[in-house]
Amino acid sequence: MYCSNSLCIFLFFRYPARRHMSAQKFDILGIGENTADTILQVAQFPSLGSKVETLNAQIMLGGQVATTVIACQRWGLRTHYVGCVGDDHFAELHRRELRRERVTFHLSRAPKALSQMSFIFVEAQSGERTVVWRRDPRLTIPSSFLRRGWVNSARLLYIDGHDPLTTRKAASWARSENIPVVADFDHWSSQLAKLLPLVDYPVTSRDLPTAATGERDLLKALPLLKRTYGCRAVCATLGIDGALAWDGHRFWYSPSYKVRVADTTGAGDLFHAGFSYGILKGWELQRILDFACAAAGLNCQALGARGGISELQKIERLQQKGQRNRAAFP
Repeated sequence: MYCSNSLCIFLFFRYPARRHMSAQKFDILGIGENTADTILQVAQFPSLGSKVETLNAQIMLGGQVATTVIACQRWGLRTHYVGCVGDDHFAELHRRELRRERVTFHLSRAPKALSQMSFIFVEAQSGERTVVWRRDPRLTIPSSFLRRGWVNSARLLYIDGHDPLTTRKAASWARSENIPVVADFDHWSSQLAKLLPLVDYPVTSRDLPTAATGERDLLKALPLLKRTYGCRAVCATLGIDGALAWDGHRFWYSPSYKVRVADTTGAGDLFHAGFSYGILKGWELQRILDFACAAAGLNCQALGARGGISELQKIERLQQKGQRNRAAFP
């Protein structure tokens, strides 16, 4: 059902030459979520009505798009982040972190609102986490806040599904300039149906393709999703089962890597960072999936969404010498 060798023709990932090449200031523009995570490591998940002592408690920054952009910055890409924060202390923490990471950023501020926050319970033995989150409805990026020049100055646009009206505007600008769009979509909604035709590479949760198409078999849902919305390729992340993609001709599959898991928080964010990095490098799809799985696995070895962002050499070493978990697709 899939091909695991690297014979895919590079033309699949080529896209027409950009106009105004001198205007490219950034490799990737990320528009979307940031969050302040309170990580609570526990021996076991609390049952209803119980009291559980935490083994470790830390406030760490995360968020789908912000984390992906920071990972790409550490890997040597030129990055630009656009998001929304409240007017609280966490907003300043985000600004400080982005400055420290040398990410160019523009943050819209929601007056009298708390920045997005999450409380994440991490089971010490397995590293699996349960997330309780809060996003104030006022934490939206107004479409008027966007500047077309921000989009035009990037080689790739990376978005999530939190502000579909605003990201649809950005994606339409990107499409008009032949700038590829990569998206991180977790949950299906009618708004995403309007955004997907403007997305070249949707990288989704395991369940979204089936929710979007009504087809319960993922091996049928992915081709149907691509055919319906005209994407270049569609990919589903499968947790410990790795990642599966369909390019219109064949399936591509990468099992996850065996690592010592401390916390699975941010694994998906690092997969998306690796996927976007590979698109920008012009890699074929199998290499992209392998790299993204390795980056995601290494991030699980430390607490927090960004705790295990690894250097390129370490990721490549895991690809070369690391062991894989059992393949979910034979």
